Amino acid sequence: MGPAQGPTLQARRKLATGLAGASALVATALALTVDPAAPPAPDRAPAGIPAPQAAP
Repeated sequence: MGPAQGPTLQARRKLATGLAGASALVATALALTVDPAAPPAPDRAPAGIPAPQAAP
């Protein structure tokens, strides 16, 4: 590895790290703001609501 490749490699790693972080933030924002394309399945309880329990 020559002397010019060291700073270039370090810059590439910083760029890759920054792009990965930005990608994660955008994916999180999309997941929180975009409605799902399909409605929940009719045979499943909606998320967050516990499933009914059988009587003992």
